[in-house]
Amino acid sequence: MSEVKIVKVSDKRQLEAFIQFHYDLYRGNEYDVPNLHSDEINTLSEDKNPAFEFCKAQYFLAYKDGKVVGRVAAIINEKANKRWEQSRVRFGWIDFIDDIEVSRALLDAVEQWGREHGMKEVVGPLGFTDMDPEGMLTWGFDQLGTQATIYNYPYYPQHMEKLGGWEKDNDYVEYKMYVPEEVPEKYTKIAQMIEKRYNLHVKKLTRDEVFKQGYGQKIFSIINDTFKDLYGYSELSQKQIDHYVKMYLPMADLNLITLVEDWNADKKVVGVGITIPSLSRAFQKCRNGRLFPFGWWHVLRALKYQKTEGVDLLLMGILPEYRAKGANALMFADLIPWYQKYGYKWGESQVEMESNDNVQSQWGPLKPENHKRRRCYVKSL
Repeated sequence: MSEVKIVKVSDKRQLEAFIQFHYDLYRGNEYDVPNLHSDEINTLSEDKNPAFEFCKAQYFLAYKDGKVVGRVAAIINEKANKRWEQSRVRFGWIDFIDDIEVSRALLDAVEQWGREHGMKEVVGPLGFTDMDPEGMLTWGFDQLGTQATIYNYPYYPQHMEKLGGWEKDNDYVEYKMYVPEEVPEKYTKIAQMIEKRYNLHVKKLTRDEVFKQGYGQKIFSIINDTFKDLYGYSELSQKQIDHYVKMYLPMADLNLITLVEDWNADKKVVGVGITIPSLSRAFQKCRNGRLFPFGWWHVLRALKYQKTEGVDLLLMGILPEYRAKGANALMFADLIPWYQKYGYKWGESQVEMESNDNVQSQWGPLKPENHKRRRCYVKSL
């Protein structure tokens, strides 16, 4: 039996091999949605990703018979460890062929690197922050992936069970909803009521407001405040906020972004809903994750001309003190007519903690289907 060799990624050529392995392993898979190559470079490069202000990382490649057969990233998020009073090394970007010795060698490398840095537990799949994909798919392997989540083969969680020592740390659920012909009456009635009772109102943005009047900053500040108590979250730094404003908002369709303001509190932003056209099929047509020579056209058709059937509910957040007031109904009452206008047939939530009943209850009027589940595993070192 050939031996598995683990190699630390130490130069650009090896980083390219690290990124390329996923494209090779999943080529032709009808459910996997590969990340853009440029996004992978920006996220994994220390000089491009502002998360390295408080993170350190090491990437590993697994070789067998001279070929790459697996990859994994080991990450220590010092801010999250401090916030949650933990000593954890994360594993992410994990891919491997169906060979238990390969998956074992990759995770052993993460464990050893974690021990060398004084960590007491290893957990994952997780990225640098919550802005990266997280959780290993454990159910829903016959469902199309999304831009913001991980797709993996069914044998991945089977390996985690066989390797031993790994336990459930957190489970996520995802939902698919179908765009109704009419805005559900529950949303419209609650929206009208809270406008009058609480003086909460929808705010639609202009480009000038996003980039010159500080609303881009407000969006991610709300995300920080909304997600601060969620599993493993680490607060976005100012550099990260600047990075994401420049990265995501220039091409966003502002009709698909809705803010909620409290007019009793000087129009304070208290909620945000960021939704985008599904780019899943477009990204699948970007060979090796590259926009050129032809991938850009498919992405442009989805973003600009709405040539896609779905919409991704990317980030939905309401400040805790406003959740019981029904502020989310304002967002849906505003967004659903846009989905109807663009001809979307379905929407998809992103990962939600299975225990977060408050979030899941908001989908009720849209008749949600729980079509995917995923898990973060933990192991003591």
